[in-house]
Amino acid sequence: MSPLSRRTLLAGTIAGAGATVLSSAPAQAIAYPFTLGVASGEPAPDGVVIWTRLAPSPLNADGLGGMSSASVSVEWQVATDERFTAIARTGTVTAVQAAAHSVHVELTGLLPGREYYYRFRASGHISPVGRALTAPAVGTSPALTMLFASCSHYEEGYFTAYRRMAEEHPDLILHLGDYIYEGAASTTKVRKHAPTVEIDDLADYRIRHAQYKTDPDLQAAHAAAPWLVVWDDHEVENNYANLVRNDSSPAGDFRARRAAAYKAYWEHMPLRAAQAPVAENMQLYRRVRWGSLATFHMLDTRQYRDDQACGDGTKVCPDADLPNRTLTGTAQETWLLDGLRQKLGTWDLLGQQVFFAQKLASADGAKSMDSWDGYTANRGRLQRGWDAAGLRNTVVLTGDVHRSWAANLMADYTAQDRIVGTELVTTSITSTGDGNAADTGTSSLNPHVKFYKNLRGYVRTTTTPTEMSVDFRAVDKVTVRDYPVKTVQSYAIEAGNPGLQAP
Repeated sequence: MSPLSRRTLLAGTIAGAGATVLSSAPAQAIAYPFTLGVASGEPAPDGVVIWTRLAPSPLNADGLGGMSSASVSVEWQVATDERFTAIARTGTVTAVQAAAHSVHVELTGLLPGREYYYRFRASGHISPVGRALTAPAVGTSPALTMLFASCSHYEEGYFTAYRRMAEEHPDLILHLGDYIYEGAASTTKVRKHAPTVEIDDLADYRIRHAQYKTDPDLQAAHAAAPWLVVWDDHEVENNYANLVRNDSSPAGDFRARRAAAYKAYWEHMPLRAAQAPVAENMQLYRRVRWGSLATFHMLDTRQYRDDQACGDGTKVCPDADLPNRTLTGTAQETWLLDGLRQKLGTWDLLGQQVFFAQKLASADGAKSMDSWDGYTANRGRLQRGWDAAGLRNTVVLTGDVHRSWAANLMADYTAQDRIVGTELVTTSITSTGDGNAADTGTSSLNPHVKFYKNLRGYVRTTTTPTEMSVDFRAVDKVTVRDYPVKTVQSYAIEAGNPGLQAP
């Protein structure tokens, strides 16, 4: 697959003589509207979602991006080449104010396992060009290069890791939550949030998403490959659980706040109409197949969970082990186990948010109440379920904790008797700042946890029917722009042999 050139990736320049061009008649005079870039996601064997949002003034206080109430006709074009000389699909969609003039085109009729390029036109303006891939056909298992990331706090650093991800030209990118942060602006960080207050209504969530989307490094990562996204807590409020909020500030109706946050999230992500929210609810957990090689089970660990036991934080709390406590909710747990038992691909990859393996903080049993350690019965049912089904290639992909970790998942964490899966935890893109490569995090309390690194970055995996190779990628600083990326640790996971191996 040929990579996007720097010209196309960064500037979105349209090809010159001989290229097929979009029609030029503007329907409405507006300033350049593609300030938030383009994105693709949700790849299927016959298509993919392509996204943009019209926002000539993305940080306007009303959250509408400088657009009027008028609907706008947006043309889209998909080609098999970067110069758009071989058009595969073209069409028109209407961008409306009720969706903040966002556009979600669900393409169909494409060929499986292929690379495509796409662009948009509105009011005479042409968007940057994005690169998308369709999923391979079921029954085929070509190698998959996938990157995953989480926790991109705009104020705490530059999005250099996103730029490095774009330069890797992967087949697929996963974002596992905390795509934005909801907090008020700081006076001491590298950059400053807009609006300056903690966001809690639809206009504010739209502006915050738009601010993040204006970042050129994030735009490059979206333009480079299709994404699969799930949220964590900061897309709404830190450590919220279902409709139980973390604190009472700012005051207000949390149900309405969650509805606003979910709506803005959908408007800014390359998601399908099936994920469009209804009031304060949004169906985000879903399954995406990558041929017969891998099945992505994308989980939502916020919307349905019980409140954290004994309050938030790390502590000793017997209630964390109560059998009726749930992180996923009953319906999602049943859906996940049913999907795992179908054995749809060689590998089952669980894209989710919070630390899955047991991780004791002290000898007396203190552990994080916000992670799966606060919901041990739910975790146990899942592990026993996939183990009983004979699955040996289950890999849990995790974000949230702003550090790189790798762990073996044990049938019994106390006895350390048998490995039933593997967990890979990506560090943050920027959250908590530069980090410290000399930090130590592994402990004899958790012998199944094999790796820790406190630097910012992402994880790269290359998956075949026989092996998954894993590289933890990191940059030394995010408070200074454009640091190079390096591999700080590598592992292999062998098909049929769960657990981390030396590469």
